[in-house]
Amino acid sequence: MKIAIGCDHVGYELKKRVIDHLTEKGHEVVDFGTNSTERTDYPIYGEKAANAVASGECDRGIVICGTGIGISISANKVKGIRCVVCSEPYSALLSRQHNDTNMLAFGSRVVGGDLALMIVDAWLSGEYEGGRHARRVQMISDIESKR
Repeated sequence: MKIAIGCDHVGYELKKRVIDHLTEKGHEVVDFGTNSTERTDYPIYGEKAANAVASGECDRGIVICGTGIGISISANKVKGIRCVVCSEPYSALLSRQHNDTNMLAFGSRVVGGDLALMIVDAWLSGEYEGGRHARRVQMISDIESKR
């Protein structure tokens, strides 16, 4: 799987660990920055990673900031993106199964490194179930298309 990843300065150290984990598992990772701990703005990197997912350049995306909230809001402004903020694996898994999320966000100030990797693994293992959930996912897309 080809995975876009992006972060702000607060998420930089955790992003490196997530990239190593993903590549060890055989995934291709496209890094959209930032590439240091120098202060920067999370919307830049949330949008870059989201554009790669929305365009089909990448299959899924992961974004990291202090809480995961700001960068997920930024990613969700890109048409076609369903980015979920998760602080534990169960919600990450169900977001894939029920909501067909294509991006994951979490906060480096909220989750530690080991928990972040468990969240990533749970999210990546989830398969969209469709069925009764498809109508609701379509409703989300319909709301988006009204803009």
